[in-house]
Amino acid sequence: MNRPSAALQWIVYLVLGAGAAIMLIPFFWMISTSLMKAGNELTLPPKLLPDPVMWSNYKTVWLEVNFVRYTMNSVFVTVLELIGMVASCAIVAYGLAFFQFRGRNLIFLAMLGTMMLPSQITMIPTYFIWKSFGALNTFYPLILRSFLGGAFGIFLLHQFFKTLPRELFDAAYVDGANPWKIFYMIYVPLSKPALSALAVFTFISAWNNTLEPLIYLQDKKMYTLPLGLLFLKNEVENRMTLIMAGAVITVLPVLIVFLFAQKHFVQGIASTGMKG
Repeated sequence: MNRPSAALQWIVYLVLGAGAAIMLIPFFWMISTSLMKAGNELTLPPKLLPDPVMWSNYKTVWLEVNFVRYTMNSVFVTVLELIGMVASCAIVAYGLAFFQFRGRNLIFLAMLGTMMLPSQITMIPTYFIWKSFGALNTFYPLILRSFLGGAFGIFLLHQFFKTLPRELFDAAYVDGANPWKIFYMIYVPLSKPALSALAVFTFISAWNNTLEPLIYLQDKKMYTLPLGLLFLKNEVENRMTLIMAGAVITVLPVLIVFLFAQKHFVQGIASTGMKG
C-alpha cells in the first residue's frame, strides 16, 4: 500500500487544524467574554481580547451568586453517582459474563432493549415513583438510580469481560477462591481501562445533567452547577460577562477530567470493541 505523499499529509494537517480552530472559536469567545468589563462584550467592531482583564467577574460569580454551594452540590452528586454506577455495572456485567443460569440471555437482551427507549418515556412514571417515596427536593432521585446500574455501562463492561480468559476464573475457583474474591482480586484490576472509560462517561453525564435536577430540585440551596447556570441570568440582570464566567466554572472540571483520563478513556473504548 502506497504511503501518502508529504504534500497530501500537509493538506490533511491543514484541514484538520482549520477544523479544530473553528471548533475552538466558541470556547475562546466564552473565556474572553468572561474576562471582559461589562459593556465591552458586544461592541462593534468586536473585541477579541479583554482590556482590562476582569478577574473579579469570577469572584463575583463564585462568592456573590453562590457558585460555591452549587459546586459542592455537583461534586457530592457526581461522586456518589460515579461510585454507584461503576460498582453496580461491574457486578452485573461480571455475573452475566461468567455465570450460567436460566434466562441469562433473555435478561441481557431485555437490558439492551432498554437502551432503545427514549428517556422521556420513563420520565413521568419515574417522577411519580419518587414522589410516592417522598423523595422530591432531595438528592435521592439523582443518586440512588445509579446504584441500580445502567444498560450502557453493563453492556460496556460485559463486552470487556468477555475478552478476558475464562481460565483465570476456573483456576482461581479450583484454588479455593470464591466468586467475589475472583471478581475484586482478578477481574477488577484487569478491567481498569474499561472501568476508567465508564467512569469518564458517568462523570460527564452526571456533571452536565440539567434536566433531572430541574425536575426534582426546587430548593435553590440544592441546585447543582448546570441548574445554577441556567438561572444565573436572573440573578446578575442578564450580564453576559458574569454568565460566561459561570459557564467557564461549570465546564472546567469536565475538561480537566477528560485531559487526565484521556489515555484510559481511549484504551477502554478500544478494548471493548466499541470503536468505529
